[in-house]
Amino acid sequence: MKTGIMSPAYRDPTDLPGSYRRMRRHGYDCVDYQEFIDTETPLFAAKDAEFERLLREEADMIRAAGLEISQTHGPWRYPPRDASEGDRVERFDKMARSLHGTRVMGCRDMVVHPLMPFGTGAEGDRERYFDINFDFYRRLTRVAEAEQVILCLENMPMPDLPLARPAEILSFVKAIDSPNLRVCLDTGHCTMCGVSPAMAVREMDPGYLRTLHVHDNDGRRDLHWLPYQGVIDWADFSRALHDAGFSGALSLETHIRASMPPELREYHEIGLGLIARKLAE
Repeated sequence: MKTGIMSPAYRDPTDLPGSYRRMRRHGYDCVDYQEFIDTETPLFAAKDAEFERLLREEADMIRAAGLEISQTHGPWRYPPRDASEGDRVERFDKMARSLHGTRVMGCRDMVVHPLMPFGTGAEGDRERYFDINFDFYRRLTRVAEAEQVILCLENMPMPDLPLARPAEILSFVKAIDSPNLRVCLDTGHCTMCGVSPAMAVREMDPGYLRTLHVHDNDGRRDLHWLPYQGVIDWADFSRALHDAGFSGALSLETHIRASMPPELREYHEIGLGLIARKLAE
């Protein structure tokens, strides 16, 4: 199993090549490219040709550092703005552009979140919630098929939200019934919904678990702690992945605080890389 980490953990826009070389030096094989999350950036303001050029250049830097792009992360904003038809049209367009960008970078997988048209709680029309998401992701999956990219729908950290738990995500993905829609399992989000990440892996049908977001918490808050700092049984999670034959990247969605002195930060970053490799063994 390969190891990876999200791009914001290392990415320094003033020295992109050096950022990725440092990531590789610390032992990672892969990067989770998360620069599609924020769509209010110069990247998304760029014309199509410039958009592609910028992404190809960064992909070349990543590969020159000895890394592969194991996954990207599609657009996401908090608080969510998915209530109106106009909001959803805007999201669809940005998601479609991110899918194209994912293909341009030579990556096969893009992680996405469910739409949240009624906010992050239980209020709202549950049937309408599912209808909105089903229509949106059925159409977006057709774009993914054309781009030859696999959408990976992520379980969420809001226990009262429909499509939060891994089992709900899996059922939804099966209902869409496309080889270009699979599951991203987020360990921290599992825990906040009272689900063991190891059990979530064991209950996932073969072939549906495609990508991972790996981080820890206290069982109540979405803290994105380093593994072994919170309540997750990491030995059991690692066993479950190996038993399931998971062959993707064990991708961390956490990082060391940038405010640390550089020499101390690098020491902790090296340790985090060692933790990732331990889980992947």
